[in-house]
Amino acid sequence: MMINKSLFLTYLYLLIYILLSSGVILYNKWVLSPKYFNFPFPITLTMIHMGFSGAVAFFLVRVFKVVAPVKMTFEIYATCVVPISAFFASSLWFGNTAYLHISVAFIQMLKALMPVATLIMAVLCGTDKLRWDVLLNMLLVSVGVVISSYGEIHFNVIGTLYQVTGIFAEALRLVLTQVLLQKKGLSLNPITSLYYIAPCSFAFLFVPWYLLEKSNMEVSQIQFNFWIFFSNALCALALNLSIFLVIGRTGAVTIRVAGVLKDWILIALSTVIFPESAITGLNIIGYAIALCGVVMYNYIKVRDVKASQLPPESIPERLTKEWKLEKKSSDNNISDEDNTRSSSRFSSMSDSAVDEEAPLMASSRLSYIARSQLNSRDT
Repeated sequence: MMINKSLFLTYLYLLIYILLSSGVILYNKWVLSPKYFNFPFPITLTMIHMGFSGAVAFFLVRVFKVVAPVKMTFEIYATCVVPISAFFASSLWFGNTAYLHISVAFIQMLKALMPVATLIMAVLCGTDKLRWDVLLNMLLVSVGVVISSYGEIHFNVIGTLYQVTGIFAEALRLVLTQVLLQKKGLSLNPITSLYYIAPCSFAFLFVPWYLLEKSNMEVSQIQFNFWIFFSNALCALALNLSIFLVIGRTGAVTIRVAGVLKDWILIALSTVIFPESAITGLNIIGYAIALCGVVMYNYIKVRDVKASQLPPESIPERLTKEWKLEKKSSDNNISDEDNTRSSSRFSSMSDSAVDEEAPLMASSRLSYIARSQLNSRDT
């Protein structure tokens, strides 16, 4: 019963995440599209999300004390939070702007480029190395996206550029989060992340909003519907919290797999809800090719994680193996007299020159321990 209940909760959280993620995307498209609610101000919509999320996070952290704030100095805030917030706001701004020009289905197909963008940014920032197996997968993803773009009926260069720019901004935010926050030893959950990042993102968006949208909003005849924007912002906040629940329950890899399933569902739903976003056979073929690359990329990442989590050999086993190798080498290549002399010479060198507190590699430290024990046996 416990196992069944645990699996039930896991699948329930995954279902909630998929529904909320799909709902937020479709809701944003409906609000921004000129054919439906007709609110063509993506920066304003993003600012509403950030302002609402920041206010809720403030009450959860400071008033209700659901989670405790982390120790945040001015230096960390200026060098870490500000640049992360800037790229976070940029990714949301460009992503929402893309809804004005291209369909939801095509946007989801372009999002297959996310692993490619993340790898490029990670290599440029020095947090990852370029590997041939990963590079081939990224080329497969890119070819698939190109084919899918070629098959798009309502292809729009401006909308595509906005979406691709938003993808690279999001990739850079992810890499900066790893480089800056982990380097400072900070760990932020979604609530504390919104507490620190949402207000800064709101302030960052204020400048382009003032320059690009403020004057247009003043002369437009659009009426502000409180309940529409409140429910939209509430859905966006619930999505962030659901991601936290799913990662805490399963893991980031499961989020990726669920994201692939969500993309297929979203593409199908968007063609039903928004009939103008029709997809072609070439769209599907290209996206299927890109998806194969994404799945292989996720498989490689899962394999690397499992390899890094393998239980290390115990010290006695390592000592025994190294002692046997050294014994065999000494029997084949070194005479007994030379071996005794070299052992005494190494013993004196290790006692005087080797610092046990030095940052040695694990294998080097074990080799030193093995040799020391071997020398002590001989004496």
